[in-house]
Amino acid sequence: MSEPTWRAVEQIMGLPVSIALRGRHAGSAAGNAAWAAVVADLRTVDRAFSTYRTDSWISRHNAGELLDPPPEAAEVLALAEAARRESDGAFDVRRTGRGPVGSLDLDGVVKGWAVQRAAARLRDLDDTDSCLSGGGDLVCWTAEPDGAPWRIGIEDPLDPRGVIARLPVSRGAVATSGRVHRGDHIVDARTGRPPVGGPVSVTVVGAELAQVDIDATVAFAQGGRAVAWLRARPDHAGLVVWGDGRVETWRSAA
Repeated sequence: MSEPTWRAVEQIMGLPVSIALRGRHAGSAAGNAAWAAVVADLRTVDRAFSTYRTDSWISRHNAGELLDPPPEAAEVLALAEAARRESDGAFDVRRTGRGPVGSLDLDGVVKGWAVQRAAARLRDLDDTDSCLSGGGDLVCWTAEPDGAPWRIGIEDPLDPRGVIARLPVSRGAVATSGRVHRGDHIVDARTGRPPVGGPVSVTVVGAELAQVDIDATVAFAQGGRAVAWLRARPDHAGLVVWGDGRVETWRSAA
């Protein structure tokens, strides 16, 4: 018989953040305290980086105010710069032609980074498996490396009522980028336009959510080169769904 799973959800950063715990601390006082700490961490990030809040650091920065950045900004900006280089400019957080010089859009970096960072709090729960989701992008953890994996359903982008695959994940992260729920919100920064002839969704599995979330976005922006670009990334696997319903999977070398 499988262990009972405790679940909770909060609306943070403009999206549902949910938790699932299995094992010793599923529903315990320690489990609830760890969840409260996760929520507090993510709300702190929201206050600094949310583009939906006029009082956040990023919104005030983009309005032209001269403010000291929060201490976490250096780490987020370093991830963004690495993604710009490794994508040959397809991913760029700089808002070219929009707002004051130096305006930034960090949404493509912050969510995965923040959820990954907050999930570290759950690893202190002994004999407890955890799965933390930020808008469907997940950090999975099993207390024992060879413990029963979490089984992650991947939505069919051509029929969102269905699941196109189920991926077993013990210790790792899963991120999906696509246009199903948010339309053409991902653009190739080199052109400023959504990619043409590319996939309808890209799912990437790897060790760290901050990286697989960025890589899923970059691959989507690469259009028809999505899989070729992903195959060159180390220690990743996943699947791409094309407009004709074809599903292409890959696993890159270590």
